Amino acid sequence: MKYYLKDNVLVKAKERIGYLFDEFDHVYVNISGGKDSTIVYHLSLEVAREKNRLPLKVLFLDQEAEWDATIDYVKDIMENPDVEPFWFQIPIRIENATSQYESHVNLWGEGEEWLRDKHPLAIHSVPFKTDVFYDFFPQYFKHYHKGEKACHIAGVRGEESPTRLLGLTNSATYKWITWGKSLNGSEAHYNFYPIYDWGYRDVWKYIHDSGVPYNRIYDYQYQHGIPVTKMRISNLHHETAIHQLFYMAEIEPENYNRLCARIKGIDSAVKSSKTGFFVYELPFMFADWKEYRDYLLGKLVQDDVERERFRDAFKQQEEVYEAYLPEKMFKVHVQSILANDTWHTKLRNFDRSKECYEIRKKISNARDTQTN
Repeated sequence: MKYYLKDNVLVKAKERIGYLFDEFDHVYVNISGGKDSTIVYHLSLEVAREKNRLPLKVLFLDQEAEWDATIDYVKDIMENPDVEPFWFQIPIRIENATSQYESHVNLWGEGEEWLRDKHPLAIHSVPFKTDVFYDFFPQYFKHYHKGEKACHIAGVRGEESPTRLLGLTNSATYKWITWGKSLNGSEAHYNFYPIYDWGYRDVWKYIHDSGVPYNRIYDYQYQHGIPVTKMRISNLHHETAIHQLFYMAEIEPENYNRLCARIKGIDSAVKSSKTGFFVYELPFMFADWKEYRDYLLGKLVQDDVERERFRDAFKQQEEVYEAYLPEKMFKVHVQSILANDTWHTKLRNFDRSKECYEIRKKISNARDTQTN
């Protein structure tokens, strides 16, 4: 566990959350069902109780294609009498990484057969228009808290990315706070990440020592041999989550069958196996990974606008990394196309890697030397 002079990360996290309750009229805890949001939820509940700020506002944007265990876990939280539930089951458009023919899915789409029934505690519609996950949060605050100070608290940790850690420690977002992100600074709407300096060992130590409930999918992932640092809880079919599909049928077979019936490409992807779905070796007919990438870009990406967005994003990375990591970079580009990664999450994750961070730092130092 990290220490700050006399305090450890647990003490500092509670101090940060307490400060947010003192500063903001409306404080929401965003949960995903994952371990990090579990920590933030329980610490915020403690602080809200101490500061007489109950019930605690808890927000969950339900992406329909979730683990059943995640929904069971979220349901227990939302039914807590000390919680004011903001469980959203609204139409939202998300990438489907398993099919080129149904590259996006309208989750909770009107007139469609959903994976499960909507919960009576959940909110089923909103008076503003948004169908994109990341746009929901600023739109929500803009509509409901115009002219009021409001913030989300979420479980984001810098350990997962050197670039993310730099962003959470480099410059102030609100007053002296660096560990946050502005949603709308003029309206005083923010996201904050009070456990940004926790390691995964700190997370599991807190869960063990305090005995708080957590998502049991982690136990199944451990039994399946997933490394602790690779365990993730999220929607099941987007570009960074599809690894979960390859053991889902063993853990939640009924949920897996419903998912196959709901979304095209799921069953075919799983039956092709990891080695068949993910491309690890360059196909023999291509000279290099760049040629293979350009072939896929021309053949698989049907939408002209999306194709140009891919090209622009690839060009930006080539200008930085091609001289240092050409094969690794082009492989990421290939996987991004194959996974319908239209939000370029895989590309951003590549940028955030330690290797890329060191390359950018090297380039920056070289430029400083030339200037001097």
